[in-house]
Amino acid sequence: MTKIWRETGFVENDPWVIETEENQATGEQKLLLSLDALIEKADASNDVGLGVLIKPGDDVRRLEPYLYRLEIVAVEFPAFNDGRAFSHASLLRDRLAYKNELRAVGDVLIDQIPLMLRVGVDSFAVTNETALRRLSEGRLPGIAVHYQPTARPADEGPAYSWRRRTVAS
Repeated sequence: MTKIWRETGFVENDPWVIETEENQATGEQKLLLSLDALIEKADASNDVGLGVLIKPGDDVRRLEPYLYRLEIVAVEFPAFNDGRAFSHASLLRDRLAYKNELRAVGDVLIDQIPLMLRVGVDSFAVTNETALRRLSEGRLPGIAVHYQPTARPADEGPAYSWRRRTVAS
């Protein structure tokens, strides 16, 4: 069972669905389209409020002309050891200045959620039982020290830890 989580808690009645043969959109549900399907739909209409699912091999820069029409971008984490969605999220937030909802889908594990938050992901489609239990208990692991800048600054505020100064001895 998939539940949508944000830092404010679990979300009820989320309308977004990834359509598959087993899972068809019904009623008030909205589809997360593939990148190619989104571009095709956007080029053929003036629709806004669209959603897209970015797969690991997709070129997220192709979204740039359509970002103002998107309500949500979902980035897929197919396995815990595939970090391409981290790069997609970082590109969307930092270089393309995407401001709307950015969701992690796929293999969303509790240990990676703080890292996903740092690159700008703000909602999570969680299926992992351990992650669901820990999130419902409010047990999100923290990362106290950061060595690089990201879309979301450290709790202490922005810092310049990537600047190094050599002290003469």
